Amino acid sequence: MSGAAKKGRVYLLGAGPGDPELITARALRRLAEADLVLYDALVHVDLLAHAKPGAELVFVGKRAGRAAQRQAEINAKMLEAVREGRVVARLKGGDPYLFGRGSEEAELLAREHIEFEVVPGVPSPIAAAAYAGISLTHRELASSVAYVTATESIEKDESAHDWTKLATATQTLVLFMGARKLESLMERLVAHGRSPSTPAAVIQSASLPSQRVVVGTVGDIAVRAREAGIAMPALTIVGDVVRLRDELRWFDTKPLFGRRILVTRPRDQARALSELLRDEGAEPIEVPAIRIAPPDDAAPLERAAREAGSYDWIVFTSANGADAFFAELARQGADARRLARARVCAIGPATARAIARAGVRADIVPDEHRGEAVAEAITRAHGRSMSGARILLPRAAVAREVLPEMLGAAGASVDVVVAYRTLAPEASVVARLAAAFEAGGIDVVTFTSSSTVDNLVDALGARAAELLARTVVASIGPITTETAARSGVRVDVTAAEYTAEGLVRALVEHFASRP
Repeated sequence: MSGAAKKGRVYLLGAGPGDPELITARALRRLAEADLVLYDALVHVDLLAHAKPGAELVFVGKRAGRAAQRQAEINAKMLEAVREGRVVARLKGGDPYLFGRGSEEAELLAREHIEFEVVPGVPSPIAAAAYAGISLTHRELASSVAYVTATESIEKDESAHDWTKLATATQTLVLFMGARKLESLMERLVAHGRSPSTPAAVIQSASLPSQRVVVGTVGDIAVRAREAGIAMPALTIVGDVVRLRDELRWFDTKPLFGRRILVTRPRDQARALSELLRDEGAEPIEVPAIRIAPPDDAAPLERAAREAGSYDWIVFTSANGADAFFAELARQGADARRLARARVCAIGPATARAIARAGVRADIVPDEHRGEAVAEAITRAHGRSMSGARILLPRAAVAREVLPEMLGAAGASVDVVVAYRTLAPEASVVARLAAAFEAGGIDVVTFTSSSTVDNLVDALGARAAELLARTVVASIGPITTETAARSGVRVDVTAAEYTAEGLVRALVEHFASRP
């Protein structure tokens, strides 16, 4: 049986200026369709996680001072993939058409009669200005703006810039990729009529927690940038609008701005904590110190899901346990109705949200998110003797025994069922953890469970306490803090509310109290 050959096509996608959340929804959708992703150096690595499983990811970018992948080779890769019937995402920093060579690639595709689509991205000057507290236009200060690249095609015999006009043509001037030539560029502006007292700013790594901003004037900005060690990628804004920065800056004043914070949560749970950290200006470094795996023996969980309606209480002590239980319920072709008369308890808000995703509202969420409080809350809510009460506890293979012991002591019959296992990280992850600490690139370590403590300490080996002492160590709650103490790890911050939100709030308060 023969069918029509699969038709290839190309998406030219703008990835935005750096912050992975500044990509458009359409670009993310197109990225997820691609069989081959060709991405540039300024594309945030987190965006690659949106590619579909099995997609080929190929780096084709460059950094200043490093050998560039020739455009001809990029073109060849696109054409070859399309002719094989593959969908190609050409993922470019900023906007594809704004000094991004996207138009050249589109011209090639048009000549070759290849279907393509262009998805615009947030342009770097728009983002850089906003994140630096500068408005490129302003009703009283600037009604015109020009974008100029400091690097032109090497095939040109001479610069296309007419500095006699360009220096004073607009009230705001944005110079791309000019960090290396900043002194000569400013001299040209002055030579052609721009006042040396005109405000100027250089912005490096715009929209990222590593963003740096140096402010001066046309006359001294080159010296100031050099003394500050400003490097690529950077752009320069010239004009009176730079004066707005003192009043409009908002990004680099965030409480955790620039802090590099290690997120040790499992990969599929790290995102929520990372987003909270980014909201406070931090740079999350996701290196999971724990893996979630199914139980060695699935039979007990299968049986518990079949008999869920026969229990008086079902108690969930983690989102992982809830997810595993309801996944098994779904695998059996059932849903929340099978719980029937059983009442449900969640140890905390995150677990309650996991239950809610399955269409179940927790009857109890104790104020204190630990086993002792759960046992007390259930005993109180049961309203009569716990004698004969049947309780299902789907949880990790290794967990504290205080909850089933307290419920059993109150007279209940407790079925503890292994819903999942926590495993140590893979060897490659261990190597990444060790390298990150040895390089001194971590400001804060977050622990969200005892397992993350144990696994990270094991990964770092004999030097664990020494390496962790160089950072701020933050724990999600007292149980995790106690585990750290037993391992010889000093904890600087323990969250009062045992959630990701509480952990981030505790970190904000910690750094706010420091001089």
